[in-house]
Amino acid sequence: MGKTVIVIGAGIAGIASAIRLAKQGHTVSVFEANSYPGGKLTELKLGGYRFDAGPSLFTLPQAVEALFELAGEDPADHFEYVKLEKTCNYFYPSGERLTAWSDNARFAEELANKLGEPKEYTLNALKQSAFLYNNLAPLFMEKSLHKASTWLGSKAFSAYTKLHKFNFNKTMNEANNTRFKNEKTAQLFNRYATYNGSDPYQTPATLNIIPHLEFGLGAYFPKKGMHDITMSLYQLAERLGVHFYFNSPAKTIVTHNGTAKGINTGMGFHKADRVVCNMDMVAAYKKLLKGESQPKKLLNQPKSSSALIFYWGIKKQFPQLDLHNIFFSANYKDEFDHIFKKKTVFDDPTVYINITSTHKADDAPEGCQNWFTMINVPHNEGQDWDGLIKEARANILTKLSKILGEDIEPLIEVEDLLDPRLIEQRTSSFGGALYGNSSNNKFAAFLRHPNFSKRIKHLYFCGGSVHPGGGIPLALASAKIMTDNFR
Repeated sequence: MGKTVIVIGAGIAGIASAIRLAKQGHTVSVFEANSYPGGKLTELKLGGYRFDAGPSLFTLPQAVEALFELAGEDPADHFEYVKLEKTCNYFYPSGERLTAWSDNARFAEELANKLGEPKEYTLNALKQSAFLYNNLAPLFMEKSLHKASTWLGSKAFSAYTKLHKFNFNKTMNEANNTRFKNEKTAQLFNRYATYNGSDPYQTPATLNIIPHLEFGLGAYFPKKGMHDITMSLYQLAERLGVHFYFNSPAKTIVTHNGTAKGINTGMGFHKADRVVCNMDMVAAYKKLLKGESQPKKLLNQPKSSSALIFYWGIKKQFPQLDLHNIFFSANYKDEFDHIFKKKTVFDDPTVYINITSTHKADDAPEGCQNWFTMINVPHNEGQDWDGLIKEARANILTKLSKILGEDIEPLIEVEDLLDPRLIEQRTSSFGGALYGNSSNNKFAAFLRHPNFSKRIKHLYFCGGSVHPGGGIPLALASAKIMTDNFR
């Protein structure tokens, strides 16, 4: 028999959960604090420029398509995307420039020509990434780590026989420094730790699973921009009868005798048979579950990095730039020490620029580009962000102007920014940490909150701060794992 379900938060995992639960025959209502769906996966318009405001890399499109197929719809009728020939352009402070081609052989040749990296080293690294993905993804991305059945299944036993090949006892950097000849190649592969807000000098080498998402399975671009992921799934949820209530933040999750009974909002009490929380796990316990027993060990885990993003409308086109562009720091280790140990912003940060107008021309006026300009920063712990932002902006502009050979600041026609304080305010992410807990130790995957409550019956969790983690593919995976265990 169908249940009455309340989902707290219309982030991408909350929307996906609502779709899956509606298809199971439940009556689903989503309560969202903001006036729009998507959480971090939203958009910004400034003058004649449009920006994808949050996540900018699209992998595993089948995770989005699966939701349309579940609903009996053809994904192509509602959501279109293209595969990227170039995954990223890289710029080193010492002058080297290279393109990460989606074709593995061509990428290996590029590294050989530009960095002197033996082709077989690159190809072997990509093979190792595929090996990690094929053996670990079925466990960590498709199953609950908090159910005994996961560890007693055939996939788990298959993985047990290969434990010695997973490099649990090495850091990502140690593995990459051993694997590659050129430290610049190691730096390129180390950057994948940032995909879940971690430090390659601390996170285990199993995180070398991430490159396979781009080089093995492919990087893509939605034809209408990343925000179309949100809107197409939001519209799908509405077609399935899901009710959305915006500007309606949950105040508390109401429990009685250890069972979730509904939520309180500014409009009063809303009864439900089941409650699904898509809010950041720390914020949920501190704000919505104040009177309940707190999982202190999980709440106190080190947090992931955050981001400082400048949205710049640039009144010029730079043909050497594409959709994804990285301008590396000269001292990567020092940069991550500043983020995770000193809790501040490095004066030579690695800069990421996403330019959707290279693939979607109407995102910028003719002859212009929309620069989503981001650096990794620590989560908010009360730092002097106004001072740090001013210094970071100057350092970023100096760096980009030097490498691109042109003064960038006079080209900025419109500007806005997003910092850890605003991320925390708009998304309830604790401290503005983008991915909840960091993955800076070998046990981090096991120290994420499960997709259900062990203490409160009929309460479930999804989203980037719980298992299996943050980023679009993992957020969607959390929704599937949650609904697979929904009772």
